[in-house]
Amino acid sequence: MLLTATCLALLSASAYSQEAFGDDAADPVRLFERAQSAHARGELEKAIGFYEQALKVRPEFPEAEFQRGNALASLGRLPEAEAAFRAAISYKKNWALPHSALGALLMRQSRDKEAEQFLQQALAIDSKESLALRLLSEIKLRAGDAKSALELAKRATAIPEAPAAAWVGLAIAEKANGDKVAAKTTLDRVLTDEPQNLAALIERADLYVDEKNFELAISDLKAAAKLKPGDKAVLSRLAHALQEAGKTDEAAAVAKAAGLEVQQPANPNGVTGAPEEIEAANSSDPVVARKALEKLLEKNPRSAMLLGRLGASYRTDDPARSLDFYRRAAEIQPDAPEHALGYGAALVQARRFTDAAQILKQVIRATPENYAAHANLAIALYELKRYQESISEYEWILTKKPDATVVHYFIATAHDYLGEYPEALASYEKFLSLADAKTNQLEIDKVNLRLPSLQRQIKLGQGAKKKP
Repeated sequence: MLLTATCLALLSASAYSQEAFGDDAADPVRLFERAQSAHARGELEKAIGFYEQALKVRPEFPEAEFQRGNALASLGRLPEAEAAFRAAISYKKNWALPHSALGALLMRQSRDKEAEQFLQQALAIDSKESLALRLLSEIKLRAGDAKSALELAKRATAIPEAPAAAWVGLAIAEKANGDKVAAKTTLDRVLTDEPQNLAALIERADLYVDEKNFELAISDLKAAAKLKPGDKAVLSRLAHALQEAGKTDEAAAVAKAAGLEVQQPANPNGVTGAPEEIEAANSSDPVVARKALEKLLEKNPRSAMLLGRLGASYRTDDPARSLDFYRRAAEIQPDAPEHALGYGAALVQARRFTDAAQILKQVIRATPENYAAHANLAIALYELKRYQESISEYEWILTKKPDATVVHYFIATAHDYLGEYPEALASYEKFLSLADAKTNQLEIDKVNLRLPSLQRQIKLGQGAKKKP
């Protein structure tokens, strides 16, 4: 992810310099400055302590909440960081940075739809907010919208003194749009200014591998390995490039040192390929695995297993391609529910809900206890506004996973849309009794807004009457 240190930039407390507070313990600005100093030294726990002391003295202190959120995020304390960023936003709504920081945090948790809302808000406040532009470009790439990603990346690099991360993001977007020449030119520019830019070295090495210019790829990857010793993603790429260059002994040594060797059984799926190709296809690095799977598919075009694995690989970042792989796998092995399930899930990802529902019902007929099939079918039916059917699926999910709190919310809204208000109210109340404010805040807010009018409608006897 193209997260940057921008959010960790230290803020000035000059706006408060004219205020007079007593000693340090009662002066929020001095406490904030002490927190900033500890933050800059990497003493994050200590910094958080000072930020919290400052907030006790001045509860509505957006800069302190924002920086406390940054420190918490650095420590991996994501729910607390999210709460801090939301507090900063509530105190200072027209400040773009906490919106961007919250967007970045949500992306770390694969909550891209929520992240996009906050990043768009950041740009509404400041159309040149660099981090928001870069992260939105990445979200568009993940969604398969390469054109929009490129437009956003170009806006990010048009900002004077755009950071190297913005230029690397541009190169990635250019590559996604099929312009590898432009991508390489952009990466050359970054590495001329910053020869030790890890992300640029890795991206350029990938381009060299695509060109079969393995020696230059090896050079970049060795430089990257020095910058990040022991990193399996880098070493996996290096082993692959060495293998392709014919340096099999060196490739094996790199793989072994990184613990990347995988013991394969004797070709259990009947796939034709060299041992190193099969090993690469099972790499923990998705980039290496995907390339190897595609090469193996050229030799085994009727392998449903390879098609299914490629469908899974592309499902989130290229749904259309994922659909094609799953469809081909299902055609070759129509009785294999795993391929049909993958196809159905990819159809849901592509928002082709009618087709998804048809496929997923077939999967459930073949494997009635298939949880993933029921979960995807519930989503498809709900999106199709076939609420009564979706309720049945969501209730089945609860029998298997009673702690799936958000399912109560979907059941409640489905009853609500059907006009079954007493049932909706019961499910809403059940959801509220189980919901966690850290993970379900958006749904909680929606329910709290809906309840007063729903209760009035019930008192007035409104809503559809369920048949006995």
